[in-house]
Amino acid sequence: MSSFKPLVFSGVQPTGNLHLGNYLGAIRKFVALQNEHDCIYCVVDMHSITAQLVHEDLASQTRSITAAYLAAGIDPTKHIVFNQSRVMQHAELAWIFNCVARIGWMNRMTQFKDKAGKDRENASLGLLAYPSLMAADILLYRATHVPVGDDQKQHIELTRDIAMKFNNDFSHRIADLGIGVELMMGEEKVNGFFPLTEPMIEGPATRVMSLRDGSKKMSKSDPSDLSRINLTDDADTISKKIRKARTDPEALPSELAGLKDRPEADNLIGIYAALSDQTREAVIAEYGGQQFSVFKPALADLAVEKLAPIASEMRRIQADTAYVDAVLKDGGERARTIAEGTMKQVRQIIGFLQD
Repeated sequence: MSSFKPLVFSGVQPTGNLHLGNYLGAIRKFVALQNEHDCIYCVVDMHSITAQLVHEDLASQTRSITAAYLAAGIDPTKHIVFNQSRVMQHAELAWIFNCVARIGWMNRMTQFKDKAGKDRENASLGLLAYPSLMAADILLYRATHVPVGDDQKQHIELTRDIAMKFNNDFSHRIADLGIGVELMMGEEKVNGFFPLTEPMIEGPATRVMSLRDGSKKMSKSDPSDLSRINLTDDADTISKKIRKARTDPEALPSELAGLKDRPEADNLIGIYAALSDQTREAVIAEYGGQQFSVFKPALADLAVEKLAPIASEMRRIQADTAYVDAVLKDGGERARTIAEGTMKQVRQIIGFLQD
């Protein structure tokens, strides 16, 4: 093989309601990418138990994420949509990567520090090893690109580190088996089995912030429902939340530089730009100098126009449990075929005996 086949992989955790940040930062990109790339989109249910083991209804949440994928426009016949736990090879490769990754690498992960908080000794081992499982999710399919928000960039860097160490450690064996791609790592040429995955971070709203506090990321876990727009919100609720969004008393600036130190204004401009497929500069050019009393109604109308149809379709699909389950079953079978092909070669590289 002279090069890695381009492939996009990404996933969303089934924990709580999906919100506008998930849509703009992930799902909307998933839909656009499927027109130009082969794509695998996963509901990462194994990740959902790293911070919270017991969920009221994980199966229902998994179906909800799947319904959101489909309602947004992902085609499960042309691409693969499945839930992670259906493919056992994710866990198998994650264990191998636990042995590749270094403890120091994991301790540097900012998301672990944020989620574990002050009581790090009481955090699950799964939470610490979360990035290793994420690397396995991606590299199990030898994915070359991953659409992510900027808060996940560190995890993609770790995925690359794991791939580089594996490739370096097993370079000669990969070459002997004839299953690698020649890669330059610094000034050294190695035989790589795994690609060095590239993050795809783009767009005017790569990090959507809370509607109640522009310094905090929009989150499913925020106790205030007014802090986020859920993908299941109806038109009236979407409009109300935007009208109530926190702002400052100043008019919108006429230049982007004027948004500095105005996080709430910056967030709303970014949301408008993303939903309207414009640059932030174009939005400022249109609304600069105007009050939020003018801008908020325009943003509310735009959000309702873009999101309400998705919410309606999501509720319709979610009600058809048999259809959602059939999509996941079919996707799981197709994903498992690819995954087992990868793992057979990984086992050969490492030296595990197999049938």
